[in-house]
Amino acid sequence: MSTLTLHYHPLSSYCHKVLIALDVLGVDAELRLLNLGDAAERSAYIALWPLGKMPLLVDQGRPIPETSIIIEHLQRHHAGPGRTLIPIDPDQALEVRLWDRLFDLHVMTPMQACTADLLRPEGERDALGVARAHESLLSAYALIDQHLDGRTWVAGDAFSLADCAAAPALFYAVTYVPFAPQHARLAAYFDRLMNHPPVARTVDQARPWFKFYPGRNGLARRFFDPAVL
Repeated sequence: MSTLTLHYHPLSSYCHKVLIALDVLGVDAELRLLNLGDAAERSAYIALWPLGKMPLLVDQGRPIPETSIIIEHLQRHHAGPGRTLIPIDPDQALEVRLWDRLFDLHVMTPMQACTADLLRPEGERDALGVARAHESLLSAYALIDQHLDGRTWVAGDAFSLADCAAAPALFYAVTYVPFAPQHARLAAYFDRLMNHPPVARTVDQARPWFKFYPGRNGLARRFFDPAVL
């Protein structure tokens, strides 16, 4: 039995980030589906991690929060031989961490603002906030597209922590703000991400849940067909 437990939900973009990393690093963990809508389950989870955010890794009873920290912990203590997501070279590692933060803060955050707005009652929607989120995504797309010139992965020659962040952030972001024609490099990178086996497996595992995703109308038919539920 694994000493690791990941509290997660299969629709969560941040959970996808860690699931991809587990696959890349060759780490086995017990996946424990988290239902925060259940009062007893929520209370038990809050006792474990007071901020109540997911995912949460528990390693032999020790709670480890925050996706980037979880992934670095996995690499340091549990990764298979030769498997890495953060380079040993300190300057290369900084580049990876920079792009990890950029995807979390400037793609994942505005994307989640769009999702949160859809969860509000019709009369409480924030059109201005959504418009600003769209503008933020377009600015991020332009930056990433320019950076990707001549690159296969976002922070070096190898798939890294930064790409673990990029995959779910972009997967959900394009359901609200599709790539424009001038984002050709970004679109090609997105296709590489989606075809990368650990990413593809994570998306496949989530498919049965996409019918519950608030932005599902923006999902490409290769990921979700509303006629086949």
